Amino acid sequence: MPGDEKAVAVIEDTAVDVNDLPEYIREFNVILNKYNLYSVHYAHAGSGELHLRPIINLKTEEGNRLFRSIAEEISALVKKYNGSLSGEHGDGRLRGKFIRQMIGEKNYTLLKQIKQTWDPGNIFNPNKIVDTPPMNTMLRYKPGQQTPVFKTIFRFYNQDILQHAEQCNGSGDCRKTHLAGGTMCPSFMATRNEKDTTRARANILREFLTNSEKINRFDHNEIYEVMELCLSCKGCKSECPSNVDVAKLKAEFLQHYYDANGVPFRAKLIANFTKSARLGALMPSLYNFAVKNSLTGTFIKRLSGFAVKRSMPELYKTTLRKWYRKTKNNNLQSKKPIVYLFCDEFTNYNDTETGIKAISLLERLGYEIIIPEHIESGRTWLSKGLIRKAKSIAERNIAMLSPFITAETPLVGIEPSAIFTFRDEYPDLADDKLLEKAKYLAANSFTIEEFIATEIKKGKLPKELFTRERKHIKLHGHCQQKSLTGTESTVQMLSFRKLFCRNDSFRMLWHGRFFWLRKRALRLINEDWRNGVIPSGKRCGRRGNYCCPRNQLPAPDKRWHW
Repeated sequence: MPGDEKAVAVIEDTAVDVNDLPEYIREFNVILNKYNLYSVHYAHAGSGELHLRPIINLKTEEGNRLFRSIAEEISALVKKYNGSLSGEHGDGRLRGKFIRQMIGEKNYTLLKQIKQTWDPGNIFNPNKIVDTPPMNTMLRYKPGQQTPVFKTIFRFYNQDILQHAEQCNGSGDCRKTHLAGGTMCPSFMATRNEKDTTRARANILREFLTNSEKINRFDHNEIYEVMELCLSCKGCKSECPSNVDVAKLKAEFLQHYYDANGVPFRAKLIANFTKSARLGALMPSLYNFAVKNSLTGTFIKRLSGFAVKRSMPELYKTTLRKWYRKTKNNNLQSKKPIVYLFCDEFTNYNDTETGIKAISLLERLGYEIIIPEHIESGRTWLSKGLIRKAKSIAERNIAMLSPFITAETPLVGIEPSAIFTFRDEYPDLADDKLLEKAKYLAANSFTIEEFIATEIKKGKLPKELFTRERKHIKLHGHCQQKSLTGTESTVQMLSFRKLFCRNDSFRMLWHGRFFWLRKRALRLINEDWRNGVIPSGKRCGRRGNYCCPRNQLPAPDKRWHW
């Protein structure tokens, strides 16, 4: 929920006989109505249990009182139906106060005797189950506690950054292993450390934004250490039950942290990828020789802070824009439908061959391809938390592209993380005066596979245009693509002529062209390889790398020891 009111876990674990459940729920809601409250209802009705979480603002004195009053009245209701106050989970401090009421004085005395016998020093989990403090104490917030107004670069709709972090309800879905499927949370899959969970990142931000005594509450090394291994894959945005967008939280945090501590050289180097690639593109052969040569390449990596054993991305012999200007058809009087292609910074300099093939494909399908005037996507700046610069890039692109991007003439992109900036970040970064344009641009920006799949559904692409050759295809979905839209459009496109398409949507995505080129990351990559998070398979592509081209990920070497 966007504001301070949250679905509170206070009496969400009650269970009664399944035959009594309808009447129990009726009386439960009567109690809530008395306090002008409503509740989330979900889970195991077939077993006589519903998870019931009333919506309460625990930051207020009234909310604190309601928290206790609701617990007292519902515990009496559960007792009336001979139910359980903790039907699925535990009691702890929250429900410990009501154990005497639920099981009777005699049984409660036995519990105390057992505790005193086995733990006379009261060392293990003190004040849990027996001798618990009042259940509306020891909460995260003191009643009436005030927090400052946070001025952020990102727009947090109907909430501030603290309230967004507070959406995390601690359910721990981010602690799943690779066996559970999905993307979230790749760094935890590698380390198995609570510090590297989505939950931990939300909690550390919530703690310091609430209780810090600094003027800049983001200025804490503890937050930086916990945020460091977030890959910004955005899996949490779709897979977290509360949809906590840690990638957005991390980027906002880093900007304010850098304001107090300065921007590291390595972060500047990565963020300025487009500038360095543009310079290298003047003499791509010399650049490629320098980064591939063991002597100069090692020097560059050490100077830049990149892991020596990682390969540096090479530049293509020309840029996509140069190729396009040289080969484009200047006859724009044709009646072909127009598609505007976003020439992202990665396809323009590194994966130019992919861009050439994409343009050729769209032209063969009957479209007029135009690369409009625009600047870089801003993805590298976002990945390093330099979001003021990303904001200026977003607003320039919105102004440059809005005049001619419509539902009839959409913007199509090849690199998912670049085109998704229009869909995900631009509406959150744009000034209010550009917000509607940003939203319209976002609604008409598509990955190339989304565009083709949509055209297929509309019947605009006859099957005769495609080969009848059948192939077995392994698909590795981009992490942000899976988080924001899914890979269904890719599967539909590849399956148009009933090709065999196998969707190997691997969880572990060490993404970012330079982002994880460090020794510590290699340890985690090796760990994920051993755990099966990164699948085994044949090398692909001219660089001999695994996974998607954007990753630049060489296979872990068993000889590496850290």
